[in-house]
Formats: sequence, C-alpha cells, structure tokens
Amino acid sequence: MWIFCLLFSTLFCQSQAQNQAVLSRSRDSDGRCLYTFTVASPEEASCSGSSTNPQIDGVLSRLSALEGLVGRLTAGGAGGEENLQEAYSQVTRERNQLQQEKEQLSRQVQELQKTLADLNEEAETLRQRPCQETQTSGGVWHENRPASDPADDSRNGSYQEMKAEVTEVPASRFIPEGNHSLTGCGDLLSVGNPVLHRKADSITGKYGVWLQDPEPQGLFYSNKTVWRVDAVGKDVRQLFVYEDMDQFSRGFPVKVLVLPEPLESTGATVYRGSLYYQRRRSRTLVRYDLASESVASRQDLPEAGFHGQYPYSWGGYTDIDLAADEQGLWAIYSTSKAKGAIVISHLDPTSLEVRRSWETRIRKKTVANAFMVCGRLYTVGSYTAANTTINYMFDTTSGEGRAISVPFKNKYGYNSMVDYNHGQRKLYAWDNFHMVAYDVRLGRVSRRSS
Repeated sequence: MWIFCLLFSTLFCQSQAQNQAVLSRSRDSDGRCLYTFTVASPEEASCSGSSTNPQIDGVLSRLSALEGLVGRLTAGGAGGEENLQEAYSQVTRERNQLQQEKEQLSRQVQELQKTLADLNEEAETLRQRPCQETQTSGGVWHENRPASDPADDSRNGSYQEMKAEVTEVPASRFIPEGNHSLTGCGDLLSVGNPVLHRKADSITGKYGVWLQDPEPQGLFYSNKTVWRVDAVGKDVRQLFVYEDMDQFSRGFPVKVLVLPEPLESTGATVYRGSLYYQRRRSRTLVRYDLASESVASRQDLPEAGFHGQYPYSWGGYTDIDLAADEQGLWAIYSTSKAKGAIVISHLDPTSLEVRRSWETRIRKKTVANAFMVCGRLYTVGSYTAANTTINYMFDTTSGEGRAISVPFKNKYGYNSMVDYNHGQRKLYAWDNFHMVAYDVRLGRVSRRSS
C-alpha cells in the first residue's frame, strides 16, 4: 500500500509542478475516448474556448495510470499471497501438533509423579510398620513378643549384627515361592512355556540382553533390579537399569549407564554386582562394577575367536558368551585349536583369568545358543523353530557330553539370547523384540564317578 501512496503523491506533485503541460481526455460523438496533450506558451496562454481545468485533467490522467499500475501489481502478487497463506496454514498445523505433544508429555509426567508418590507412600508405610512375630494356638493368631523383646530396640548391637548376617545370605540359596522342586543342582529335566515381560519398541530392540543379578552385592542394587542392553548397533554402550520387574514391564528405567567401552553382541551377563561383557571387535573381557560405575578389571580370553569367527548359528558376532550359574562365572566360545568346537572356561570373577577349560565335541556354529546350569553346558538346537529342543549337555565334573532332548519353544521366531539365573531358577531370553522368561525344573544331583 505504501507503494501506491508514493506513486499517487509523486503524480500529484508532478501535476502541480508541470502546469504548463496538460493531458486531457474526452469522448467524441462515436463514444471513443480522445486524449489531448496541450502545451501552454506565452503567446497561447490567453487562448479562449477551452473549458478544461489543466490541473484536474492532469490528476485524472495520472489516476488512470495509477489504476493500471495497481491492476498489474495485484495480478502479479496473487501467487505470493497464496503462498503466504499456505505457509501460515502449515505453521498453524505444526503449532497445534506441538501443543498436543506437549499436553501428552505433561500427562505422562503427571502419571510418573503419581507413581513416585505412591511408591514413596508405600515405602514410608513399610518403614513405620512394626515387625510382629505371631504363632497359632487353636487356630487363632496372636502376638508372641514380650514387651522387652530386643528386636524392638534398634540400639541393641547383637540384634543389628544378626540382622546384617541374615542379609548377607545369597539369594540363590532360597527357594522361590511357588516352586517347591528347587532342592539344589541336578540335570535339566524340563523348560516351561515362555512368559512375556516386555516388548521392545524400536528397531534397536530386535535382539539384546536382559538380566537380573542372581547374587547381588552391596546396597545399591538387589536381585529385583533388571538390567537391559539393546545390542543392535555399532557402538553399543547404554545399560538401562530398572528398579524391579514391574517397572521393567512398564518401560520406566531409573537410570541409564554409559559403558566406557562398547559391547559386542548378546553374550553379557550380570553376576555379583558386576556386568561382564566382551569388548567390541576383540577377545577382551571387561568387568564393569555397577556400584562405582567403572571398569574393575579386563583380561583377554586366550586364543578365543571373535567378531564372527565362531558365532552361534544365528550370527550376530556371538563368538564369546559369558554365563553364571551355581558354580561361578563361565565363558562359552571356541578357538582355532578346537576347530570350532565349543570350549568352556571357568573364570575368576574378580580378575577374569581362566581357572580351567574343557573342550566339547559339538561345533558352536551348529547350535543356536548355550547356557550353564550347575556346571553343565546346555545347547539349544534352533533359534527360529517354534518347537525345538535343548539337544546337548556337557558335564564339566565328569568331562563327558551326551545328546539330550528337552523341549524348548521359540514363540516369536528369532531367539538371540538365552541365559540362566540360578537365583530365580529361570531362563531369560530375547526372542525377536520380546523379552521372555522360562521356568526350569532340575532333577537331583547325579552321583557319578569322576
């Protein structure tokens, strides 16, 4: 609009300054428009018979020119106005979408705050609840604690010492509630159906590792803490920490640790307060202390193949598989000397040095996965077949192996991780984005001559 005003002002000013030259417009008898350009001179200034005001005619002529210019500008700017309107609409849509996402995040934050408040309230209730010992008499429950019970006195030193001794008992020595067949080590008799605990929500969760510590150490974490690593990627360093199985199922980690060195594939395990894993593209084993969040020790596994030399049948650079059971920490791998057959090494959990090794007669590439139970190696026949078997067992006590056939299910069709937890007496597995667990049943310890 300011352009039009400027043009009008310019034309009007010119009409005032150039009153000696006038452009007039009129119609003839046929209705046609006639334009007359008049230039005044001293000799013709008194020419009579003209009824046209020169100033008004000049303004009219310039208004006509201005109308044409406005018409051209309006026609040329239609496309720009349309583009501007479209851009404004797009910005409006994006603003509305961001507002919706903001509201959704606000609702999630409120839910998390409510959950945290409920947990704090429950914890406070448990702290304030007195510990009561009861006994039955004729089917009626009643309190059996005298007023001078030393357990009521938190200042009693002997009681505190006894309490500390109880909490130091490894969780693996207790029989989980509801499974009364757990009476110690023995042969693997059966594996239950997989129970789903969580499904990964992105492509990085196609395969990975999820575990609980069968023998936790210290006060930072317990046997309820869940650990998870999404193993898809070239630089796998994130270790997700969940307070318990419920929070794990909901997908709410309490912490995400960043490992100082990247992890290779799905062979990691958690044992006695440390994460044990293979460093990427090497035969180096790393012990990462979970309490201090730092590397506690590292050691090369002698002659072990790595990065695709001797993986399981599904691939994934699963050359070195670490495992823990009732007898300690193990490495399942192969070497060129063993010509691809599975080698089992019993490791020192502190220094990672090899204490003793055994060579089996089953090739690592022919099995889908393996795990240790009570000092025995068990291998899984297929990682894709819905109904497969645990097809081989090697006993490190006797140094003998044999074929077996224990039914095993791959419910989701791509099982890339199987690990045994002797504290829970379960197998943990990662089956095509799905994190599942299997109950296992063991027989009595077999008495064999060595």
